[in-house]
Parts: sequence; C-alpha cells; structure tokens
Amino acid sequence: MKIIFVNRFFFPDHSATSQLLTDLAVHLAQTGCDVTVLTSRQISDNPLMILPRQATFHGVEIVRAWSTRFGREQLAGRALDYLTFYLSTLWRLLAMASRGAVIIAKTDPPLISIVGAWVSRIRGAVLINWIQDLFPEVAAALAVSGSGWLEQPLRTLRNRSLLAARQNVVIGERMARKLQEEGIPSNRISVIHNWADGKAIQPVDREHNELRQEWKLRDTFVVGYSGNFGRAHEFDTILSAAEILRDIKQIVFLFIGAGAQMASMKQTVRTKQLDNVVFKPYQPRDRLSLSLSVPDLHVISLIPTLEGLIVPSKFYGIAAAGRAMLYIGDTNGELPLLIHSGDCGFSVEMHHAQETADIIFKLAQDEPTCRRLGHSARLLFDQRFEKSYAVKNWQREIAKAMPQA
Repeated sequence: MKIIFVNRFFFPDHSATSQLLTDLAVHLAQTGCDVTVLTSRQISDNPLMILPRQATFHGVEIVRAWSTRFGREQLAGRALDYLTFYLSTLWRLLAMASRGAVIIAKTDPPLISIVGAWVSRIRGAVLINWIQDLFPEVAAALAVSGSGWLEQPLRTLRNRSLLAARQNVVIGERMARKLQEEGIPSNRISVIHNWADGKAIQPVDREHNELRQEWKLRDTFVVGYSGNFGRAHEFDTILSAAEILRDIKQIVFLFIGAGAQMASMKQTVRTKQLDNVVFKPYQPRDRLSLSLSVPDLHVISLIPTLEGLIVPSKFYGIAAAGRAMLYIGDTNGELPLLIHSGDCGFSVEMHHAQETADIIFKLAQDEPTCRRLGHSARLLFDQRFEKSYAVKNWQREIAKAMPQA
C-alpha cells in the first residue's frame, strides 16, 4: 500500500503535529507500507534553516518541497509561505500519486485538503483528511485581517474537499459535530484523538528530575506551560495569577516553548517585575519525560471561541507525564470534560485570576492531592490515549477507506 502524507513539517521538527505525523508514518512503514511524507524544507521555529530535499527516516521516504521561508511572526509572510507550499505540493503530488495510492492531508498549511482533492481526482488516488483544526473558522475566531469576507468562500472550497475525501479524521467530538453541521455526512467522519508515546514519556519524580535541579526548581511548587505560545491561547489569566502569588516564594511559574505571544509575555513579566516567572526554550524530544515532569501543575489554555475548532495536543503529553492540569477557557469544553471525568485537574474561566491563584495556592500546600491528580491523569492516558491505540485506529481507518473495504 502506497501512502503519501502531506504536511508542512516533519521530523526533525518538534512541533506537535510534526511529532504526531512522525509517529504514525514510522509505524506504518514498519508494518510494511510504502510511506512517503511530502513536506517543506523548514523547521517550524527556525524558518531560515534549510533541510535536505530528500531523506529517509526509519523506512519513511521524505520529500521536501520548496517554499518561501518568512516564518510565523508576520501574517503576510506566513500567507506567502502557505501559497508557495500549495503550488510546490500540487506539482510534486501530481508526480507522486498513482491510482489506488492513499493521500493523507493534514491541516498545515490550512486548506491543503483542496490540493489533495484535486490530485486524488486527477490521479485516481484515495484521499483521507487528517484535520487538526478547522480553517477558516479559526482565522475568523481570531479576527485575522481579511478573514471576514473570505470566510464563506474558503469554507465552501474546504467543504468540497472534505466531501471529495473517502474519510475525514478529526481529533475531537465537538469538531466532528461542527463538520456534520457543515453538511459532511457522519459516515465520512471519524474521531481519533491525538496521542503521546507512553513508553517515551514517563512520570519522573521531582526528587529524581535532573532538570528541576539544573533549573534551580528543586524545592519549589512549579506551575508550568509547555508548548506553543500561539494566538489561540490566553496567558493574561495565568500571568495575573503569578502577580497575585508573587510573594509566595515556594511557587514558581515556568513557561517552556516559543511562539507569537512570547515577546509580549516577556515584556509583561519585565514590566510587572515578576521574579517568580521563568522562561525556557523547547526541549529535545528525548528529554520530554524530564521537561514535562518538571511542573507539579500544568496549564492548558484555549480561547473559548475556538472550542470545537482546535484541541490542544499538549494534554496528551501532560497526561503521559502523570501531572495535574489546570485548564483556562471554556469550562464546558472538550478537554475540561475529559479532565473532570478523569479526575486529573481543574478548569477556570478566562480572566478569573483570583480563582486561578487560589487553586494553585491550595495545591501547593497539598502535595498528596496534586500527586493523586497526576496519577489519575496517567491512568486516563493509559486507558484511552496511548500511541499504540491511536495507530491501530489509524490502520483501521486506512483499510476502511480502500476501495475493496
């Protein structure tokens, strides 16, 4: 079986969608599938880095298409990166795809499913869309310039590409319902949650975590955020909570990662002189067990208008690391319901800084409860979100999408 994945980032990139794609592509290659990943020559947080045009990784053929490299900081530059990747992908995919091949299109860049639909129709290939977020709805919810008048035409084009697919795999129940509301038949929609590798990410006791010692956090209660500081997330609430708790020397706020909001966050920390806030860069994947185990309590945030459009993938790694969670956003959202049902944390509405600070302060004084919540998180992960479950579900979806199925 020939499978062609399309996504702008792949190994060695460490963004969440890249790591998920790497996991699945390598697994399928190891089961005997002919797997190619059509991707860009970029790294998500370093657009100037140029990767080789072709490579192989654990049996996966990597083909890297040309695109501009303006990066994510400016919307105009990002749009041009998207456009040039669309054109390069169309050209390459037409050459690579053949009748009966399976094209699996992710959602970076947005609307790459349209290219996948065109090529699958021309070449007689099977299209499966792997939908990590719903665009253009996300752009409209974030009030991106120009998104208003473009939203409906782009939704129409996007929906046509979803209807042309044999299957559309989404990452949450709310996202599935939104596609049904757009007229996509329920039998063309499947839910496969994102995942983490429970063997690679294991809980590490704070007493044995070398990163806590290296970062001088050994004897503190650490509230952490790990991942992308993107526009979909809200940080005023947690920074305001840090300000409220600034005199509690036992409590430290740790932010690991990079993204569009990092500069403004650092400026806020400098302006308010928050000595209890620490920033660290992304950590290598082989140190995820350590870095995700540094916080005693992890923060997850999502702007409420994005519920059903995005599911923060950091949830799965945090659960694998066995850590308590604090969700800031819509308390009736997809992840808060999972967190509450699994008894692994709390949720608060945006801008409820005092409530957020109160939860953090109480957990800092009650280590047994915090550990219990973390244990429950790992139990929930082992039951539902381990990588082995997800890749088996993907194998079933691919087999089901084939003409003979």
